[in-house]
Amino acid sequence: MMTQEQKKRFQYWQWRTIIGTMIGYSIFYLVRKNFSFAIPGLTAEYGITKATFGAILAIASFMYGVSKLINGFLADRLNGRWHLVTGLSVSAFVNLLFGAGAMICAYFVGANYGPEFVHYLVILFAVLYVINNVFQGCGFPPCNRLITHWVPPHELATKMSIWNTSHSVGAFLVAVLCGYIMGHTGVDMSADAEVRARVAENTANITASMDPAAAQAYVDSALQHIGSWQWAFWIPAAIAVLGVIFIIVTLRDTPKSVGLPELEGTKVADKHDAAEKKEFRRFIIDKVIKNPIVWILTLADFFVYIVRMAVLDWGPSFLQESRGLSPALSAWTVAIFEAFGVVGMLVAGVVSDKIFHSKAQRTCALCMIGVMVFLTVFCLLPASTSPVLLMLVLACVGFFLYGPQALIGVVASNQVTRRGASSANGIIGFVTYLSPIISGFVFGHIADNPKFGWEGVFKIMIFVAALGLVTLLTLWNKKTDGYAENQE
Repeated sequence: MMTQEQKKRFQYWQWRTIIGTMIGYSIFYLVRKNFSFAIPGLTAEYGITKATFGAILAIASFMYGVSKLINGFLADRLNGRWHLVTGLSVSAFVNLLFGAGAMICAYFVGANYGPEFVHYLVILFAVLYVINNVFQGCGFPPCNRLITHWVPPHELATKMSIWNTSHSVGAFLVAVLCGYIMGHTGVDMSADAEVRARVAENTANITASMDPAAAQAYVDSALQHIGSWQWAFWIPAAIAVLGVIFIIVTLRDTPKSVGLPELEGTKVADKHDAAEKKEFRRFIIDKVIKNPIVWILTLADFFVYIVRMAVLDWGPSFLQESRGLSPALSAWTVAIFEAFGVVGMLVAGVVSDKIFHSKAQRTCALCMIGVMVFLTVFCLLPASTSPVLLMLVLACVGFFLYGPQALIGVVASNQVTRRGASSANGIIGFVTYLSPIISGFVFGHIADNPKFGWEGVFKIMIFVAALGLVTLLTLWNKKTDGYAENQE
């Protein structure tokens, strides 16, 4: 039992850890999801297709999933603070190289445009994005480890829902920041006939389905901000460096590291105790890897992430191409989507704890119905729909989508207890980040196909949301947690 003074100190460090990891993880988004906002500029300048970007997104996200899996197991053993610092530091450096990508290729190729230049630029971006995503996997697992060591199980759904707003906060910030960068930086090359012809050629497949005025406006916008994509990498990289310093100063690994007693069940096996290490491995195999609930939750999260990643990865592109929004307005639409997601997470956490008595899977299932409804509405809206209405409908998708995005990990953590929380979420993270094979690679090809386009993409997203609903319904009556072996 803690003394009153210890309880006060514990609460202080608990909230310091929650807020500190929220800020730190939000910054991870600035140096990962900025890539999506650079895509329209890179397409206009170099003619790189959505199918190519989709392949890069799919490969990189697969490696992100592998990294989350590995780091999920590592996080249960490593110091959470330095684990985070390693990942964010490398991501910052890689983003600096991203911004210099064109200069690097020009140096080796001897030209700043042409098929050979673009070929090597694509290869460089693919390699860098894979490296970036590998080290991005050092983001969530150590955060999850830190939270479960500072928050007791009866508070976990509510406080993890609060923490999970960091996903939306990060995505909101990157949308606002990169939307501003893409719309306010770069060089105006409108007067250069050669560049104008090049951009018109590179975007011909996009503008073919637009009316002449909209097509001209799209090309003009791209010409006014040549090179802005570079700053969409450099500025977030600078912020990430500040984030590294913040994490080092703010966070501590466990209550024991600040002289406080550990929460029950958080003891980690001593590195030199073979018996404890063997027992821990057996626990992970029996209670995590062989647990069918973990795998059902994994499948459900896979479907959720297909929808989520489709909006995050392609949002700036499909809003500009199919709905005629400007780069800044498309970024703000994605940002509002994320802002409503924050509200949705908080509401979902409270509903789970207060109404469904911590059976968060029920909240997740109901949320997926909302996702299906508003995706259908968005799909039916004509291209002439006002930007405000587009924002509102997509925001409602975010409101309902981010409840499951936040709570599926909570359900898993409660089922396997704190001892296996990071490992379980590592498995979930690995599989869910296979989702860009669909949301990135497949959707990129569909969007490039004039027969289907973006409308075809949204119809598939509705179907995927339905699959997520069906999967979650199978867990409707499952037990609340795995802390009591005899619990029904």
